[in-house]
Amino acid sequence: MSTQQYLTVTALTKYIKRKFDADPYLERVFLTGEISNYRKRPNHQYFSLKDDNSVISAVMYRGEFNRLKFNLEEGMKVLIVGRVNVYEPSGSYNIVVEHMEPDGVGALYQAYTELKERLAKEGLFSLPKKALPAYPKKIAIVTSPSGAVIKDIITTVKRRYPIVQLVLYPTVVQGKDSVRSIVTNLKRINKEEDYDLVIIGRGGGSIEDLWSFNEEAVIRQLVAMTIPVISSVGHETDTTLSDLVADVRAATPTAAAELSVPVMTEVLLTIQKEQQRLYQATRNKVIVKNEKLNRLMHSYVFRQPQRLYEAHLVRIDHLNTNLQSVMTKMMEKQKSQHQRLNLQLQNVNPLSEVQLLSKMWKTHDDDLHDAMTRYMEHKKQTLTQNMLSLDMLSPLKIMSRGYAYVRTDAGIIKSINEVKVDETVTIHLLDGQVDATITDIKENKND
Repeated sequence: MSTQQYLTVTALTKYIKRKFDADPYLERVFLTGEISNYRKRPNHQYFSLKDDNSVISAVMYRGEFNRLKFNLEEGMKVLIVGRVNVYEPSGSYNIVVEHMEPDGVGALYQAYTELKERLAKEGLFSLPKKALPAYPKKIAIVTSPSGAVIKDIITTVKRRYPIVQLVLYPTVVQGKDSVRSIVTNLKRINKEEDYDLVIIGRGGGSIEDLWSFNEEAVIRQLVAMTIPVISSVGHETDTTLSDLVADVRAATPTAAAELSVPVMTEVLLTIQKEQQRLYQATRNKVIVKNEKLNRLMHSYVFRQPQRLYEAHLVRIDHLNTNLQSVMTKMMEKQKSQHQRLNLQLQNVNPLSEVQLLSKMWKTHDDDLHDAMTRYMEHKKQTLTQNMLSLDMLSPLKIMSRGYAYVRTDAGIIKSINEVKVDETVTIHLLDGQVDATITDIKENKND
């Protein structure tokens, strides 16, 4: 066999790697198993995933590892998603882990993701956040009465701002009754309307322990709150949906207490500083006003007050003189105009014109009366002549001289062709009509 038929180790490894990379079933693999040979490294994490019969090497790069929501531990059962890869230098294969979650919470994580996406589409996570009050008087706390959460909150608040009133609403924060308990207490607080702030929280735990704060009923009640809400659920690495809809999220109950109230000593110090600043500002303003008052008191206005209105008196005299002059001129002009109009009125006497127009109206009235009389006589004669002409042309006038007309049901007979022998006809005379029967038809003979 020729040596050219032999492959190098590198060529064979590259061929195998290409086969792995091209296989669609190895591009995205879902595995379950137990973590083995794990110790945390500063950058990428290398470990094994095993079951009762087999083991596979695994690598998880820093970016994906930093997104884990839990602490990876030796012997932990996990669910992973990744791709199979061939490491050429050693000719070994491993799985590159892209996503990992503890085994047993896969269904919860899927439900968490689906609910988060649905509520995000509704815009619940992007609603405007309510501002926390600077100096709250009354704070409602929704948590378990027996846990460390309430103790941490009370200790921190009393140390920082002891004048605030804290009201605990004992709440079941885990288990089957927790959702109803949380929602009921939030509704009670919302109805009270005298709270400035609400703190809702519990200690850390697994995803099952924190699941009540991922329930839709709790989320929607938090959205419906009219009072600002601080959420302190779990630890800094645990993010629930309640944290996303709350107005402020605190990493721990102690942090929530610190966010809810100011430091009393700092407030008092600020008040003292503001008091001193106000006093100094008022004092400076009084000094300035006093200096202005002293300048005004020594002004000539107060020493010789008549100088205030001397110029005004001179101006008034001048304006009074001008007013009298203008009024005199106006009166003379009006008087002259009145005299001129009076003369014009006397020269134009309307009486003679009225008499002339009266004579003209009488003449026109007589002419109109004569014209109407002649017109009516002419029309009367025309009417009489027309009536005589119509009377001469009247069929009745003709019939009075012995004429008649004959008709059948079809109409007036004008020709012998319109009747038949033995046909009944009606003869219309001047004073009535008679029925007759045609016995013979004769035609006129023209020579």
